[in-house]
Amino acid sequence: MPIKIQDGLPAVQALAEENIFVMTESRAAHQDIRPLRILILNLMPLKIVTETQLMRMLSNSPLQIEVELIVPSTHESKNTPREHLDVFYKTFVDVKEKKFDGLIITGAPVETLEFEDVDYWDEVSRIMDWADEHVFSTMYICWAAQAGLYHRYQIPKHPVETKVSGVFSHDVSNRRVPLVRGFDDMFYAPHSRHTEVRRTDIEDHDDLMILSESPEAGIYLVATKDGRHVYVTGHSEYDPLTLKEEYERDMRRGLNPEIPRNYFPDDDPSQPPRILWRSHAHLLFANWLNYSVYQATPYDLERMQ
Repeated sequence: MPIKIQDGLPAVQALAEENIFVMTESRAAHQDIRPLRILILNLMPLKIVTETQLMRMLSNSPLQIEVELIVPSTHESKNTPREHLDVFYKTFVDVKEKKFDGLIITGAPVETLEFEDVDYWDEVSRIMDWADEHVFSTMYICWAAQAGLYHRYQIPKHPVETKVSGVFSHDVSNRRVPLVRGFDDMFYAPHSRHTEVRRTDIEDHDDLMILSESPEAGIYLVATKDGRHVYVTGHSEYDPLTLKEEYERDMRRGLNPEIPRNYFPDDDPSQPPRILWRSHAHLLFANWLNYSVYQATPYDLERMQ
């Protein structure tokens, strides 16, 4: 949340130059406050796990948030009980007449497929187009980040020789952008993917900013200059044991996966993993909620443009 300072106080300019968000008294006096409305399109197979991870991130804020969950109507989930979906989830047709402050589109285990070969691609594309007029800011995670960049800019995804799996260090590319305020010079985040987007493809589009990347894992955080689209190629929301569970699952399937990098002490899967990304994850979601959503979205969502 911003710090509120008297109008005209010299500290306002000094703090602003340090990229600290300051709100003057006059601006604060004209702010209206209401709950933020966040929509989550959950494409992950273990939906209960994913929704819990995301709710944990969204709850680490003083803001009041109302969340709605949707799934594609064109895909049958095989890993989540039907009863859970019937009670807690809606489909796009149920929410398409509403407007939301924010939308989160999760990753999905379909990245080795061409986008158009995914059975719910047309529906996800319609939702991304719908969000232009019905959502103020959208966060795309992992496969969704690649899907969003492809849908909006025709940026391709490229296969990687070895699955990008583990916890990787990242650098900040542009500290003047509010979304990365408070990020350490080097911070950690998990990745789990078979494909990547490349810097050269992104740099062809003036509307996009590369905010963070990793020497090992590549591009991590990309955003539009207006902050209304945030693309996160990793999984900062992951629980401590998620990478371990994915590794063990692939072992059971006989896929002979590599040990997730920078995760188990001494690369020993029998040891508890080191958790290096909690603080970054909470800060990323808090910054998105504050700067991309709360500080920018209109009080009356019907005035959204």
